[in-house]
Amino acid sequence: MKRRIILPVAAIAVSGLLLAGCSSSSDDGGTTTSDAMTSDPGMAAGCEDYAAYGMHEGTEVEVYTTITGVELGQLEDTFTDFSSCTGITVNVVSSDQFETEINIRIEGGNPPDLAIIPQPGLLQTVVGTGAVVAAPASVEANVDEFWSADWKKYGTVGQTFYAAPLMASVKGWIWYSPSEFAANGYEVPTTWDELMTLTETMAATGGSGENYKPWCIGFESGTATGWPGTDWLEDIVLRESGTDAYDAWVAGDLKFNSPEIKSAFEKFGAIALNPDYVNGGLGGVSSIADTSFQESGLPIIDGSCSLHHQASFYEAQWPEGTDVSENGDVWAFLTPPMAEGDPAAVTGGGEFVAAFRDAEEVAAVQTFMASDTWANIRVSEGGVISANKGLDPTNASSAIGQQAIEILQSDDTVFRFDGSDLMPSAVGASAFWTEITNYVQGKDLDTVLSDIDAAWPAS
Repeated sequence: MKRRIILPVAAIAVSGLLLAGCSSSSDDGGTTTSDAMTSDPGMAAGCEDYAAYGMHEGTEVEVYTTITGVELGQLEDTFTDFSSCTGITVNVVSSDQFETEINIRIEGGNPPDLAIIPQPGLLQTVVGTGAVVAAPASVEANVDEFWSADWKKYGTVGQTFYAAPLMASVKGWIWYSPSEFAANGYEVPTTWDELMTLTETMAATGGSGENYKPWCIGFESGTATGWPGTDWLEDIVLRESGTDAYDAWVAGDLKFNSPEIKSAFEKFGAIALNPDYVNGGLGGVSSIADTSFQESGLPIIDGSCSLHHQASFYEAQWPEGTDVSENGDVWAFLTPPMAEGDPAAVTGGGEFVAAFRDAEEVAAVQTFMASDTWANIRVSEGGVISANKGLDPTNASSAIGQQAIEILQSDDTVFRFDGSDLMPSAVGASAFWTEITNYVQGKDLDTVLSDIDAAWPAS
């Protein structure tokens, strides 16, 4: 998940140290552990799923995160049985200034025990401080069993594995109204050219809403404004230029002003900069920069637009009572390949759990969070998915979530992590966001590309 709606700081203690009546809330898989993490014979009956973590009565572990709101409470709930069965109190602390405060806490000698880090690029920066502890063998064993090599790579810096993946999202969905498609005889496009033809047809025939335009787009996200635009670019680069170009781009070896990246901007611009195609009920092209990403797809409901590009987590933004299904009020298809026969390529995001204290109770919590048990518990609570291979897709709270999990777990899927999240923060979480916003506000493309390139760290 790339960006969450952040509310004021909240600290939640997940306690419950009484062992009587303790039982696991999930039977959806075990936990791989190393020899160093063994069961405690004194653990209460009913805690078999947690026996491998041992007893750590009276200990506390802080988990620091950007997650808030309903999702914060759901994260808390995943530790209820674990806490009762191991004696570890897990304190979940949320901050709306996570990316700044994590560095301040490290510099002040007060880092959290564990942090859920939302970008591999930020993980690399934090590891560079020397404060992050290499993942213990029990965590690495879980990742080797339940995650792909690519996901493990994203939690590795240099030759050292630090952070296990946690939750994930599949990006590049295009949301639409199945009833509108049926009424107008529209077919879900299978190539980019078909998508552009559909857009042209929609613009020519018009929709049911006032000031109708085919697409609705919104970039506004507070200090992270612009990230929805970077998602567009990443999808196009991967589909048009392939994995080698994509990997070179995010590594800084393929510059933004290269023909490949410029072409991707132009393909996006053919939609976003066309006044006949965008934001009819929201204010046209000029409204993209200040339309919130949360609100930007909602005009599909009243017929003011037909198509909205956003990740699987956008499902949570539809109004209560919206039927999100293949024959419901809204549904989604993946951004199509550039040509028929191209591989099923998707971009996505995720989070990684890094430790800052070398202690048995910290290792126990980190290992639990890397397990299939934790993934099944959390996904069963709703709203999120994971690329954990031990996750049962039927535990997802929606059909789109189940489909996203199956995509992540498929051996046929070409997956690449969100490019801006992999880039150094000065580029991916700053210049790229800023300049793609400037692009939709009329800034010259060559200047946009050069200005992003100039932000790349010299090293």
